[in-house]
Amino acid sequence: MARAPEPERLQKVLSRLGVASRREAEQWIKAGRLSINGRAANLGDKVDRADQLRLDGRMIRQSRAEPERPVLLCHRSPGLPLLPNAAGAESLAAQLPRRTGQRFMSVSPLPLVDGGLELLTADGELAGRLQRAVRAQTVVFSLRVRGELRPDQEAGIRAGQLDRGTNLTVLGITPAGGTGSNHWYQIDTLGASGNDLRQLLERQAVAVSRLLRIRLGSLALERSLPRGRWRELLPEEIAALLKPVPPVAATDAAPGNPGSGP
Repeated sequence: MARAPEPERLQKVLSRLGVASRREAEQWIKAGRLSINGRAANLGDKVDRADQLRLDGRMIRQSRAEPERPVLLCHRSPGLPLLPNAAGAESLAAQLPRRTGQRFMSVSPLPLVDGGLELLTADGELAGRLQRAVRAQTVVFSLRVRGELRPDQEAGIRAGQLDRGTNLTVLGITPAGGTGSNHWYQIDTLGASGNDLRQLLERQAVAVSRLLRIRLGSLALERSLPRGRWRELLPEEIAALLKPVPPVAATDAAPGNPGSGP
């Protein structure tokens, strides 16, 4: 006979259900907005599927079966918000099918001005695991600059020093074409976020006209996926992202990707 699932912390359950992040759930508990079986919830409370959970008096439904909450690989256009904001502006998440979730969380989101490969899921627990895992993955960007990188700029990028005193691991910089005033480069990094790379480029006074993420671990931005579209990751693709990876040397830069270039 199968054992009943062990009770879990309330914050973890709400995150897994896609209702809130753990931090948001903690704030709701402190504000007295959450209840368990009619009593006010407390930090540290654990619940199971038989418990009745309410937010501001409204029932939070816990399905007896685990809901399908896929991870979506999205091709976001530069400037298009990934998630809805208070102003109700158009966003990529608002265009997704309702069956994939109501409240999306992003994994290592890019700055608004940039675009390319983004990951979204309504499974808060999985989003957190993926966020931690991608910091050890090879992340590849396609970069368009005005002019060409000077030797001192390239050396500064390779050094990887960030404002906070830490270093970003840059595995390689490869010219990727371009003529006249615009040139493309592929930059291979270890676990870099878009904000990290932007900061690194700004420190070297690089005039960036476009920055796209084209690879995240084993995932690539395929030419067959137009801007503004998405696809669901296969279970084996999710497992590959979560699998621990061996250290990558600077000479092991990821191969080029057809998504780079003008």
